[in-house]
Amino acid sequence: MRLFICADIEGTTGIAHWDETDKPKSDYYPFADQMTKEVNAACEGALDAGFEKITVKDAHDSARNIDFTQLPEKVRLIRDWTKNPLSMMAGIDEGFDACVFTGFHVGAHSSGNPLAHTMNTTIYSVKINGIEASELHLNAYAAAYYGVPLVCVTGDEAVCEEAKQLNPNIKTVPVFEGMGDATKSIHPNLALRKIRETVTAALKEDLSKYVIPLPESFEIEISFKQHHLAYHASYYPGVERINATTVKYTAKDYYEVLRTFYFIH
Repeated sequence: MRLFICADIEGTTGIAHWDETDKPKSDYYPFADQMTKEVNAACEGALDAGFEKITVKDAHDSARNIDFTQLPEKVRLIRDWTKNPLSMMAGIDEGFDACVFTGFHVGAHSSGNPLAHTMNTTIYSVKINGIEASELHLNAYAAAYYGVPLVCVTGDEAVCEEAKQLNPNIKTVPVFEGMGDATKSIHPNLALRKIRETVTAALKEDLSKYVIPLPESFEIEISFKQHHLAYHASYYPGVERINATTVKYTAKDYYEVLRTFYFIH
């Protein structure tokens, strides 16, 4: 049995400020350590459930945040960026039996996390078929494209609620609540126990109930904070600028959504 884990940091337990996500800043290191521990907890949970092969994608910023020495020996870690359209989900394929997202956060449209954003800080909003979408949606659909069930999401309370909207069966571990420009968090050690136990429980169930159905077609709108970014994006084939800061494109195949998004954001 094979598990794919996509790991971010802005939904890590206790995090509250951009300095805690930025490698050159001294505040970063305790949260990179907690990010590693939360990934490890998910890995241990998978091993407890009988999974034998685990691939982890470090998917925050430099993609070189996780301390590999703290992970089980059965884990394979993808570090840095592959530079392909799968981006945060690089490495996933049809051969995986399930996936888990750790440290996830709500998108730029949401108030559920002081660090809310979608892929980068230049984007104001992403909509898929008229619905506000976060990195959770983009990456969950990437898993669904390959038929891989998303069984568990950890992160802020708001992103956990979004996961339930995609599929109510998805198990979640909300580790903090956003409160304006602050966060109200559970204890880091409690988070580790909850993550391990929840991943184990999810992976022991019927995995087919966690599959997220893909829409038959996709209409994507991306609104940028600066108008020149929409102008630039409008020159990619199939992309139309619909106002000063927003572009739109459509696709039948979700990989084409990912490809277009990769080149215009």
